[in-house]
Amino acid sequence: MDFADMNFRLIVPELFLFLWSLFILFIDLGNRDKNPRRTGLLSLLGLIAALYFTMTTPSGTLFGNTFIADSYAQAFKMIFILTAALTILGSIDYAVRRLNHRGEFFSLILLCTTGMMFLSSAGELISMYVALELSTIALYILAAYMKKDLKSTEAGLKYLIIGAASSGILLYGLSLIYGLTGTTVMSEIGKRLFLGPGTNLATYFAIVMFVAGFGFKLAAAPFHMWAPDVYEGAPTPVTAFLSVASKAAGLVAFVRLFFESLLIAKSEWVIILEVVAILAMVIGNVVALLQKNIKRMLAYSSIAQVGYVLVALSAGAKLSIVSMMIFLLAYLFANIGAFIVVIAFSNVTGSDKIEDYAGLMKRSPAAAIIMTIFMLSLVGIPPTAGFLAKYWLFAAAVKEGLYGIVIVAVLTSVISLFYYMNVVRLMIFHSPKDDSSISLPGMVKIGLAISVVMVIIICIFPNEFYKWGDSASTIFRF
Repeated sequence: MDFADMNFRLIVPELFLFLWSLFILFIDLGNRDKNPRRTGLLSLLGLIAALYFTMTTPSGTLFGNTFIADSYAQAFKMIFILTAALTILGSIDYAVRRLNHRGEFFSLILLCTTGMMFLSSAGELISMYVALELSTIALYILAAYMKKDLKSTEAGLKYLIIGAASSGILLYGLSLIYGLTGTTVMSEIGKRLFLGPGTNLATYFAIVMFVAGFGFKLAAAPFHMWAPDVYEGAPTPVTAFLSVASKAAGLVAFVRLFFESLLIAKSEWVIILEVVAILAMVIGNVVALLQKNIKRMLAYSSIAQVGYVLVALSAGAKLSIVSMMIFLLAYLFANIGAFIVVIAFSNVTGSDKIEDYAGLMKRSPAAAIIMTIFMLSLVGIPPTAGFLAKYWLFAAAVKEGLYGIVIVAVLTSVISLFYYMNVVRLMIFHSPKDDSSISLPGMVKIGLAISVVMVIIICIFPNEFYKWGDSASTIFRF
């Protein structure tokens, strides 16, 4: 391997963010409890720099196709960085009020983001697995970050145990593919399957292992059992980050593996995806109706949202990837935005019960109106980004003739209208138990402003975001 010929500019965003996360740890040693907001602001500064490096990094490969810098990886890195930035914006005041060891908290978010960025560029199975575990281990710690809170420690333990089981399942699938092809490089796997064993029984079994392993990471039914308890027990900023980043991390690896390495077995794995998609949409939406805690409600709704993505991926076409990218961007701003409102509300009231949101319009009109916009986007009602996202997801499936699963998706979307609009109904039409006003901190206002503006802009300028998603899909050949 000739290191002199390698373009190490390709890996600058990941290396910078890794080093910046260590810098945050060291700077916090001399800053503990003196100026607690500075650590969060420095973390934001590092993410902004990482976003710049990501957008200016050229395309290419390193280490024998182990690390790939392409338009697909770049798009996901932007999603991960934006998710982390919005999470930190919403969590600075939360951390000041309710968390100890704030430097470690922000550093872990940056380390997790670094792992996800490496994951998006992984072109080989072992590097993919290592990057996935780097990001996931940080999330285990973050979920249990409030050590004196029994729900938080329970959330971290459950996440660790089930995550370890899913990693084992995923590794078993990786070992099967390596045994069949003799390589772990994704670009070579499809070629060797085509020229060698093809889609035999061992290939089918590996596909099942991959779907199960990634299904746990995505919290897609029936692999979702960890999500409600972890979402409820983890610190709310961690739940916000987890709800978007972990799903995007699972999808970036899943799509690169299935749409590049295992496209030869498309006729087999799309059937499995259709079954998982239907289960996720039905279970997620129906059980969300019964929830009294807003974090658990959003947990089950996220299961359903993954089901909608799998509807598009079941089509196994280029439009599947384009629509997935648009959806992730729309979901990022709507879901993180909703959680920022939840964080601000919880900071003042100490409650995550849906019934306590009654009369929020009187206590904080801005928060209620913004939350309503996010709820409408999550349902998929125009003129919000959620409408555009669902339109393209369903269009990908309709284009391939998957009418049955699209009908299920539309019907379950109607179910989601009830629990999302229930929050809106309580905020606007019910009287508050407490008439005291709720003020939004400055960082929270910035996070909400960015989120709500993007939720509207994505729908108003669909062509620009379609081009962005289309550029990410150009690396795949159909």
